[in-house]
Amino acid sequence: MANEGEKLEHEAEDLKGKAKEGLGKVSGDEETVGEGQREQGEAKLDKAGDKVSDAADRVKGFVKGSDDKS
Repeated sequence: MANEGEKLEHEAEDLKGKAKEGLGKVSGDEETVGEGQREQGEAKLDKAGDKVSDAADRVKGFVKGSDDKS
């Protein structure tokens, strides 16, 4: 299971990317816009990994729980 610290880190990375993208748009700096978008993409992948990890843990718990009833 993804721990809460990792989840918060991924959310912060996403917000940082959004801020960087916005700053780049306001300043007309396309490189900064791209960096912000890249950071958001990385955060999105990390968040997806968190969800997969959480789902796998729930499945493991369910399977383990059904083994106990046998």
